[in-house]
Amino acid sequence: MHATILTTLTDPFAGGIMQRALLEIVILALVGGALGCWIVLQELSYGAESLAHGMFPGLVVAALAGVPLLLGGAAGILVAALAIALAGRIPAIGRDNAVAVVVTTLFGLGALLALSPDVPPGIQELLFGDVLGTSGSDLIAGAALAAVVLAALWLMHWRLLAVGFDRTSARSVGASPLVADALLLVLLAIAVLVAVQGLGNLLVVAVLVAPAAAARLICRRLLPMMAAAVAIAVVAGLAGLYLSYYANVAAGASVAGLMVAAYLLARLGALVTTVRA
Repeated sequence: MHATILTTLTDPFAGGIMQRALLEIVILALVGGALGCWIVLQELSYGAESLAHGMFPGLVVAALAGVPLLLGGAAGILVAALAIALAGRIPAIGRDNAVAVVVTTLFGLGALLALSPDVPPGIQELLFGDVLGTSGSDLIAGAALAAVVLAALWLMHWRLLAVGFDRTSARSVGASPLVADALLLVLLAIAVLVAVQGLGNLLVVAVLVAPAAAARLICRRLLPMMAAAVAIAVVAGLAGLYLSYYANVAAGASVAGLMVAAYLLARLGALVTTVRA
């Protein structure tokens, strides 16, 4: 019996494909858990979804041109940010409406480009990801970008904390709300680039929001919340890979779905605790 259980647990990761997928999940969990807490606390979840959808044309153009997706995604994010900034300056539109209009337009443009006969096979991977197709170079690039995000969060931790605690008084301790907001948006863009290759354009928000939202329900302090978010993302990601292997379903969707399920369980637990209290 013990041998059967051990075989069940180890068989999926006997090959390099699943091993690289697991490493990609760990990288996504570290970035999504740490940065995701700030995204949830600063209410930037819609921004995360907007950046992911706004970069879609860049991803499709990169696929058409045969260049790395990271380059296309970075260009797509830059174009989306500039378009949102310009549209938001029009008084008759307003910032929220500008975001909605720009993101919808860019995503529609990406969908039209994806219909081109020159698009290579597997374009759906840009939407839903291909964590099982992670290569060694993808891991290196993802790990490098993840290191940048984590290092920036560590260096700016107290400033982000000061701004999050009291934006009005943050300047008195040398923390600028404008700099903090800009930093989070830049790091969010980098995190989307890290995650989009594994989870795709439509599922990337799951790893950036769901584990952190679940951790917020069970933790009261920031650092334990980050640790819990990383742990939830790793466990949900690992379970998603097992589900994909044994149920023969899409890995990216399985990982994203179980991360959302983790939040729902945490929410249910919080409600039960409240009722009992």
